[in-house]
Amino acid sequence: MTTLLRSGDSGYDDELAGFQTAVTRRPDVIVAAESAADVVEAVRHAAERGLPIAVHSTGHGVGVPFEGGVLVTTHRMTGIRIDDGIARVEAGVRWGAVVEAAAEHGLAPLSGSFPGVGVVGYTLGGGFSLLGRKYGLAADQVTAIEVVTTDGELRRATPDTEQDLFWALRGGRDNFGIVTALEFRLVPVTRLYGGSLQFGTGSLAAVLRAWRDWAADLPREMTSSLAMVPMPDLPMVPEPLRGQHVAQIRIAYLGDAAEGERLVAPLRAAAEPLGDTLAELPFTESGKIANEPPFPHGYRADNATVSELTDTMLDAILEHAGPDAPLPTVVLLDLLGGALSDAPEHPGVGWDREAAFTVRALSVVDDASIAAIKAAHGKLFDALKPWSTGKLLTFVYGESDPAEEASKVYSPADLRRLAEIKSAVDPANLFRLTHNVEPASNAG
Repeated sequence: MTTLLRSGDSGYDDELAGFQTAVTRRPDVIVAAESAADVVEAVRHAAERGLPIAVHSTGHGVGVPFEGGVLVTTHRMTGIRIDDGIARVEAGVRWGAVVEAAAEHGLAPLSGSFPGVGVVGYTLGGGFSLLGRKYGLAADQVTAIEVVTTDGELRRATPDTEQDLFWALRGGRDNFGIVTALEFRLVPVTRLYGGSLQFGTGSLAAVLRAWRDWAADLPREMTSSLAMVPMPDLPMVPEPLRGQHVAQIRIAYLGDAAEGERLVAPLRAAAEPLGDTLAELPFTESGKIANEPPFPHGYRADNATVSELTDTMLDAILEHAGPDAPLPTVVLLDLLGGALSDAPEHPGVGWDREAAFTVRALSVVDDASIAAIKAAHGKLFDALKPWSTGKLLTFVYGESDPAEEASKVYSPADLRRLAEIKSAVDPANLFRLTHNVEPASNAG
């Protein structure tokens, strides 16, 4: 029997809990789904009453607060099946479980930096993988999507059936229904050369420039990012990093360790590292590369894709998010290109595949007010605007107006097509408790 929870019921707050703790949601009803049939029942119940519907798995990508409506939780749906290089995963599966299951077949998924992230939300947002420059977006590997739309039907969207939905879900996310399962291709990876180099506050400017220059001519087998992280002066932080504004260069190289060592030599020469974890490792340990904190917290984040990283841009990043900035901010620079610039056989919603880097800013809400975070992020991205080519919805977490974000993220042509598909599958806009694409009939 499906579990229904209302505010005040035992278990209601626990069911709402997720990785993002700073976006408030208080649905009238939570449906704790254990199967696709439960999701169908929940969506039919909401649609018959004209209630807005949202979905929640791990809570990493929560971006929009709301009150009322129906929230369907999917974290109990954890089935995984692998057959002939294709994984089928249910809506509540996290990447760590897929990594382990795929390894038994000598394969790997296009998972991200943190194995605790949910597969479905990550993939519907595009999915920027540790292996992205070799194999492209995770969304590009999807072969089928099972989704419940507001008519209460469980549909199967593939490149040959429900083609509009198949396109719209891969980038349009949870605007069109609740995905109950994904099928996607795995890749023949078992090991990689990876880890990170960590540099202290005094080396930030030199390391930023060294990484930018180094990134200009790399093989597709090399995926890399640079994180600028203000480390607290607290006992749980390793002594060499304590109180430092650390530059962490993350490496995932699909080649042998000797060639990996040769490729990263210029980075090691840029400054004296405070830490060095680079080594050959099984893909099952790929979560150690970024070594991101596993505990839930509240955060706000924004991003921009950019055409280049000039000295002026790096100076602006240091000024607005470096050690002398008024607000502690984590900045992540991701190298794009390679397969991320290729047009896939069955593309999802478009993004700028010519972009060279992403610049992401993330601030912990506990450390500052939301207004202060919004102002600090605004200064950073205003400074980068001359080089900005767009932004990625998958890295937007905040109080921003949902419709406004959609207009910033999607091209006018894609937004028109998304709105038309929305009119066909959700004309009443019940799936609006997200960064919303309005139906064409509503948007005028």
